[in-house]
Amino acid sequence: MTVIVRDFRTQDAGAFAHIRHLALPFLLHTPESILHDVAHAHPDAHVRPLVAEEDGEVIGTAQTGIVYDSPEPGQGYLNVYVHPEHRGRGAGSLLTRTAEEYLAEVSATKLFAWVLDEPANRAFAERRGYRASRSAHFLRLDLANGPLPPRREPPAGVELRTGTDFAEDPRPLFALDAETLADEPSDITHEFTDYEAWLRETWHHPLLSQELTSVAVVDGRPAAFSAARTDGGTRYGTVMTGTARAHRGRGLAQLAKNDSLHRARAAGFTEAFTGNDSGNEPMLAINKRFGYEICATEVQHVRELG
Repeated sequence: MTVIVRDFRTQDAGAFAHIRHLALPFLLHTPESILHDVAHAHPDAHVRPLVAEEDGEVIGTAQTGIVYDSPEPGQGYLNVYVHPEHRGRGAGSLLTRTAEEYLAEVSATKLFAWVLDEPANRAFAERRGYRASRSAHFLRLDLANGPLPPRREPPAGVELRTGTDFAEDPRPLFALDAETLADEPSDITHEFTDYEAWLRETWHHPLLSQELTSVAVVDGRPAAFSAARTDGGTRYGTVMTGTARAHRGRGLAQLAKNDSLHRARAAGFTEAFTGNDSGNEPMLAINKRFGYEICATEVQHVRELG
């Protein structure tokens, strides 16, 4: 049996999403979201998804491209996942080598790869010249049965709204998202300046739930938010929760997230997922109060090219 690597095709979306789910069951993926991500990727990102195929069956995937919104040029990424029943056959090595060669062609000088914090996975990365860097946790909450902090009324001068209230003009949410992302702990600096790209990649993403996204508003402007995604079934996730610098220390992010969680539970969602950098102690503490538990950890690995 021969393993080959080729470019992603539209008809691979179901298998691509399935393998990603098997590898990372705490992230939300659907065939529609995979197709959206590919179709709406920024041209400067040089996104090139790859699949490993064995006798006509897709057994592995790689997401690869350039971090186009970073002020530091040449930063590439590759995230490789292989179907658990098909590991040890060379698919991961072939995907990695193909992705690395492609990224070098598009002028990448530093490569970043997230690796599940398991001995075999870390050894795989280290054998290929990657060094371990920062880590991040995936967290899960039993939304159907776990206790949530009671809902509370917003403090004076604060109003809770949903993402749908900004459907006609989401630019204020773009500004807040850009500010909070800039302060996220990361090996990569991001500068969110392309509003049209944000609309395509974030606001109009098929998994984003504007209805379950909660926004704390002060003086008519978004001050904190918790952005929600759903998979069309019973799984819900928050992909960003943050507060504008001028309003930090008031508990507004916690207020927004609690509001979103309560509304998600009322809508019938049974599992809630989120993720935090292991050094983001304030947000980890907030999530612990909500009842989230760490279910897996990833370690970012870095390799210099040339």
